Amino acid sequence: MIEVPDALARAQAKFNGAAGRAFVAGLPALAADFLHRWDLRPDGAPMHGVSALVIPVVRRTDDTPAALKLQLLDDESIGEPIALRLWNGDGAVRLLDHDPPTGTMLLERLDATRMLSHVPDTREAVQVIARLLAHLTTTPAPPGMHRLGDIAAAMLDRTPRALTRVPDPEARRLLASCAAAVREVVAAPGDRLLHWDLHYENVLSAARAPWLAIDPKPLAGDPSFDLLPALDNRYDPAETRWRFDAMTDILALDRARARAWTLGRVLQNSLWTIEDGDPLEAPQLEIARLLLP
Repeated sequence: MIEVPDALARAQAKFNGAAGRAFVAGLPALAADFLHRWDLRPDGAPMHGVSALVIPVVRRTDDTPAALKLQLLDDESIGEPIALRLWNGDGAVRLLDHDPPTGTMLLERLDATRMLSHVPDTREAVQVIARLLAHLTTTPAPPGMHRLGDIAAAMLDRTPRALTRVPDPEARRLLASCAAAVREVVAAPGDRLLHWDLHYENVLSAARAPWLAIDPKPLAGDPSFDLLPALDNRYDPAETRWRFDAMTDILALDRARARAWTLGRVLQNSLWTIEDGDPLEAPQLEIARLLLP
């Protein structure tokens, strides 16, 4: 029997309510089903993030080390196997098998002890992220993927109401400026396949490649919308402009458009925070302040 970590159970209850609790309750049976169905044996302690349980396994038929990923099927996770198949191991973890009804995936085993977050030089780590994004976003997004244009339009619709719930006038001004920047680019949202969550803990090492991306939340849009996680994770205000300039150089992005879409990502995160009733995050506001012209 697989034991579900308490932290994963709490996160699922917090973010997904009854559906999350039902998912957690069914995880031991789901794991047992796929260990049997795909002829796998456990090969280490389960790992987890906020939304998924990952069990190190070995495929009995050929002794291939792999990772069994069990997650709640939702709007974000549904596109993950599509993106991984398109990338086909080139810059990202390789997908070995997939069960569409449950969203369960069998993935190539990477080295979870060697995350990009462990690299002490943050400038080196930022450049790794940028090079991965430059490669991954050359892929055109397939039909049916979530579209940045739709997401941006919805953000602009939600912004006026959300701003009435922000008591600090400086924060309101910053978020209003983020919305203004998005309005300038929303008519041309792009069509590349984005990762949407490429931060330092979503990059692992492997024997076949120094660094590979994991856990995409794929989206069709402008690669500039993928820059913010590398700015606000391992946050250092003194490095914000350096990181932004380095990434836009490596990805060969128009800097004005990149600034606008990065401010759009700040707006997206801030809208989620406001709508959850939580205080705005200071690093997000500081990034907006530093990037606004």
